[in-house]
Amino acid sequence: MTSLELVNLAIEAREHAYVPYSNFAVGAALLTKEGKVYQGCNIENSSYGATNCAERTAFFTAVYQGERNFEAIAIVGGKAGEPVHELCAPCGICRQVMREFCKDDFKIFLSKGDGTVLETTLTQLLPLSFSKEDLER
Repeated sequence: MTSLELVNLAIEAREHAYVPYSNFAVGAALLTKEGKVYQGCNIENSSYGATNCAERTAFFTAVYQGERNFEAIAIVGGKAGEPVHELCAPCGICRQVMREFCKDDFKIFLSKGDGTVLETTLTQLLPLSFSKEDLER
């Protein structure tokens, strides 16, 4: 699957976002090493701490389905009801969740929805991170 195809699936997932408080809709598409895709959207709550990000929705769904080997994720976001036109990077909590299940070279694709894709890695977005392997030493 190409990065652009994954971005398009993230754009599709964004349409399901529940964002009555921020009006900022995010979609994610998580690709496993076996080629399966899990989509997620952000789901807000009036108790802001109970809100769940699109990236974590995708990861938690995949993990629930037994997946543990991930290749890449595409993330898009912007004002609900409008086309994506800005980059939307994952928050710190989502980066740490990615680190729990992914290696340093895990690919993260960000797009403004205009056909261009910025590719980065987990290490670039979360340098000097720690993982369960670090805790086992």
